[in-house]
Amino acid sequence: MSLRFSCNVSSLNSPKYQSHKAHFYSQFINQIQVNSLSHSLPSFPLNSSLPFKFSVKRINPIRASTATSAEATPSSFRNKNPKDINILVAGSTGYIGKFVVKELVNRGFNVVAVAREKSGIRSKNSKEETLNQLQGANVCFSDVTKVETLEKSLNDFGVSVDVVVSCLASRTGGVKDSWKIDYEATKNSLVAGKKLGAKHFVLLSAICVQKPLLEFQRAKLKFEAELMKETEMDSGFTYSIVRPTAFFKSLGGQVELVKDGKPYVMFGDGNLCACKPISEEDLASFIADCVLGEDKINQILPIGGPGKALTPLEQGEMLFRLLGKEPNFLKVPIGIMDFAIGVLDFLVKIFPSMEDAAEFGKIGRYYAAESMLVLDPETGEYSAERTPSYGEDTLEEFFEKVLREGMAGQELGEQAIF
Repeated sequence: MSLRFSCNVSSLNSPKYQSHKAHFYSQFINQIQVNSLSHSLPSFPLNSSLPFKFSVKRINPIRASTATSAEATPSSFRNKNPKDINILVAGSTGYIGKFVVKELVNRGFNVVAVAREKSGIRSKNSKEETLNQLQGANVCFSDVTKVETLEKSLNDFGVSVDVVVSCLASRTGGVKDSWKIDYEATKNSLVAGKKLGAKHFVLLSAICVQKPLLEFQRAKLKFEAELMKETEMDSGFTYSIVRPTAFFKSLGGQVELVKDGKPYVMFGDGNLCACKPISEEDLASFIADCVLGEDKINQILPIGGPGKALTPLEQGEMLFRLLGKEPNFLKVPIGIMDFAIGVLDFLVKIFPSMEDAAEFGKIGRYYAAESMLVLDPETGEYSAERTPSYGEDTLEEFFEKVLREGMAGQELGEQAIF
């Protein structure tokens, strides 16, 4: 069996972010499945008796429970009718952003959606396609990575802003892209929004920032800290930080492969991690709740979908049950990821331009082994019980839909590495 790492990143959320367990090994799994019809793993040239040099220092979790509850007087915009509340949405054409725009429009808010002139995955959407995608919103074409350009575009648009909702997230999770989008562009939306009168900021972050081992997580946390500091400096300003678990589409990458008779690939015994996945519609609804919900003022809000937490093993069993097939799993040692990361880290010292490739390997390893659940500050363990549930859409219903209709509209794009 040949293994190949590709830097063509096409499921983070997240939001690497994002925003939120993405299907990082689409090509990796496909390579394994195509070359593994015997469903047996060959021996690997790894000496398990020797310690492998992949170590992670024990760190204190970034706790959701440490968020300061606001006693600030709710801003006056909360007393208005939705039609009189102007909401600026940054990242409006992203995977979650477009659902947030739709939800806010349906609730009657006056939405100003910021978008690039060429939007979508690999900038494939034209202005006309973007306008059609964001029906009901007022679309402001600009560049969130340049604060002066963003401010000018919004000033020319001629509207004040009550609330900013940021769904921005790096599309790749690369080192420079993470800081450019998850920190700088998100901060630009805060600065521009406040200059136009914004009194509340809703941030789509990611639950994985609790244990920050990756660059996009560090970038998100830096902005979160600055956003919270903003409320200390301005008592009339508030925030809501939303940290979702895994998205449905990030768990759907193997559905069609398994339907075609290939094994379901998982790392270790399939119980290394778990998540409470949430649909895009349910997450968009929760984010919209944060606009006026006084119980969500100045809070860090981890959120998952309905039902119990599911491990990769349980997700695979569910898929085989829906297909009416006997379970057929291919269990890949997590040491393969450790070996790849070690090689990439070594190569980066010689070829600095490979830093993103090394980061992608670490992202893949993270999502293969870390749960997308609340990290219990007392035990240091992930807790399904402490992870709130929201919405009605289930992963089983999503799998059923994909089996009927395929992954159309759920393309992983540049985030497949997650």
